[in-house]
Amino acid sequence: MPWLTQLAMMAPFGAIAQVPYQPYSLWQFEFLSGGFGLIYFAFVCWMLVHCIRTEPDRQFWLWLIIIVWGVGPVLYFVVRYLPSVDYRGPEFLRRWTRSRELERLETAAIQIGNPHQFTRWGDALRDVGKLDEAAEAYRRALEKDPKDLPALWGAARVAATQKRFTDVRDVTRQILEKDPQYKFGDVSLELGKSLVELGDSSAAADHMNNHVRRWRHPEALFLLARLRVEQGDIHSARELLQSMLHDINGSPAAIARKLGRWKSRARQLLRKLPVSG
Repeated sequence: MPWLTQLAMMAPFGAIAQVPYQPYSLWQFEFLSGGFGLIYFAFVCWMLVHCIRTEPDRQFWLWLIIIVWGVGPVLYFVVRYLPSVDYRGPEFLRRWTRSRELERLETAAIQIGNPHQFTRWGDALRDVGKLDEAAEAYRRALEKDPKDLPALWGAARVAATQKRFTDVRDVTRQILEKDPQYKFGDVSLELGKSLVELGDSSAAADHMNNHVRRWRHPEALFLLARLRVEQGDIHSARELLQSMLHDINGSPAAIARKLGRWKSRARQLLRKLPVSG
């Protein structure tokens, strides 16, 4: 995708503005006036909202979407939106394209039989949405070595996707007891999220307080801010959200786009907080 972005940004704003206006032909009006036109209009609005909320270079892209609305929204969708959500395609397509790889990894796991091979197989199965099979692969890896961190982390991620939060809590604690830095805070964040889902707000708040001192994940800051709101500490919650927004605004544009969802959620929560808090 980067070459599309470079191509779009290479054209000076004034040069694009000098492109002669081409009136739409009759068939184009007929094509866009029916049901497809309504769908495309909704798509354009969706891209506009996403651009306004998350795009650092919104001036250029808003101009492109509105003025060149026949192709601008589609270009924005491909170049900006899809990379920002790490879109990897539907699961059925990934299963089809990776079927040979899954067979090869399964064969290696059975023939070699060490935890690493079973974990690689489990990771591939999880990536294509075969969660039960992935959980079984991780279980077999842990039979070989109950303290294998990649297998434990894979099992925790499957449990989180399947909303088995008690298992997530127990497995992530086991990982952190062996290596508190594992996955640079991702394991710690998953533990905090599981505590919230299990309704243990006090333990979640204590854990996330320690977490954000070491890792400033936007999701962690947002989660802690919500916990502070529940505890009635509005001032602290506001400071956390504002700090998170400063972090995102100060990050490189590519990273800021990926974090746009948390920026939007932080702003929404800030608007809901009492002014006097």
